[in-house]
Amino acid sequence: MAEENEIQPYVIGLDMGGTNSVFGVVDQRGTIKAQTVIKTKAYPDVHDYVNAAVEALQPAFDLIGGKENIKGMGIGAPNGNFYSGCIENAANLLWKDIVPITALFEDALDIPVRVTNDANAAAMGEMTYGVARGMKNFTMITLGTGVGSGIVVDGKLVYGSDGFAGELGHSTIVRGQEARQCGCGRKGCLETYCSATGVARTARLMLEKSNEPSMLRDIDPGKITSFDVFQAAEAGEQIAKDIFDFTGTVLGEACANFALFSAPEAFVFFGGLVKAGHWILDPIQAAYDANSLASYKGKAKLLVSSLNGSEAAVLGASALGWE
Repeated sequence: MAEENEIQPYVIGLDMGGTNSVFGVVDQRGTIKAQTVIKTKAYPDVHDYVNAAVEALQPAFDLIGGKENIKGMGIGAPNGNFYSGCIENAANLLWKDIVPITALFEDALDIPVRVTNDANAAAMGEMTYGVARGMKNFTMITLGTGVGSGIVVDGKLVYGSDGFAGELGHSTIVRGQEARQCGCGRKGCLETYCSATGVARTARLMLEKSNEPSMLRDIDPGKITSFDVFQAAEAGEQIAKDIFDFTGTVLGEACANFALFSAPEAFVFFGGLVKAGHWILDPIQAAYDANSLASYKGKAKLLVSSLNGSEAAVLGASALGWE
């Protein structure tokens, strides 16, 4: 047992978004001891951004007895490449082309820094602090505005040859003329069906094809959200249940295919869409069971992330700091 006066190491986790950057100083138990936020989009020059971040972190350093108690830093960022330490051509950040983000923070803080994309960071956080703790093989599926994924095999994230492996959200799930256009340029991507925006898209299509009364018809079609669909399902509306059944079936079938690659112990789902609970989880399970190869049936658990939604991204990024 550590002595009472022994200083406990900490790491910094950075959840970098296009609008805000959230920094957390995290201990070994996964407790965020201090947190601060800066506006990502307020700094067109990345050097100014790093300087502002270091300044904003000073009170947190004081709280834990100084920067010398920080072991490392992890960053979850759009298009973050673990291999290169760079953010590469991120569409929703002001900084274009290649940004050597780890080198910039290492120079500023004099600690090891690692970066990966946000879905991989979520997988790291789940493996370090969450329901996947102790697992060596699992697949993380993040269901938000898009669909992200982090694949862990033999205790290690799969990065591939260039650092960008594991984009399961852009697997082609539906082909043909009816396939939905995705923002990535492809058609029929999982993201266009199973993200929160995909659910809203399904809702609009089903409402157009049906005369069934629904509280969803009281909402401007362009403003329908997955939460609106959830409320309608809770109110007992069959069309809302059908929307979730369709979405869950697509995702369950996709996961049955994904299992062929890595034979995971579990699929871990995270994101706002998961808050729909059994409305979305039951059809995922049913479709997964119905479409799994015989030798895979009954082996992978379908789990929901145990991390606090507001803290999960910071915790996920911080997990990189312990490596």
